[in-house]
Amino acid sequence: MSVPRNVLWFEVLLYISLMLDALSVAVSDRTPTFDMTESMITQQTIFSGVMILLLFYFVYLAAQRRKNWPRWVLLGALVLSDIGLIEVISQKGMTLDAGIEVISCALTTIGLYYSFTGDARGWFDA
Repeated sequence: MSVPRNVLWFEVLLYISLMLDALSVAVSDRTPTFDMTESMITQQTIFSGVMILLLFYFVYLAAQRRKNWPRWVLLGALVLSDIGLIEVISQKGMTLDAGIEVISCALTTIGLYYSFTGDARGWFDA
């Protein structure tokens, strides 16, 4: 059975979004400050990497294994990411990594839209 077109778009857009997230982590400011020590920055970077890998796995489960629940987890992660992004932009302004995150959130939104519409509706198991 071939993958429906909307599911393919969902998968491609979310993989691109996650690659942009990895790029955003790579270009983020890692200068130690009084509030943020070097070890805290390292832990935050490792946590971000683990989360990106986990989300890659969720996209795989949804698109290839036809699981429904990972789509909802990805939707929840998008909402939390948007809230955090708004907070970061309001505090630090539009930095390079925040700009990359804006593009990533837009791609994720479009990808999730594809996963809930069109020929993707019958693809996912409950």
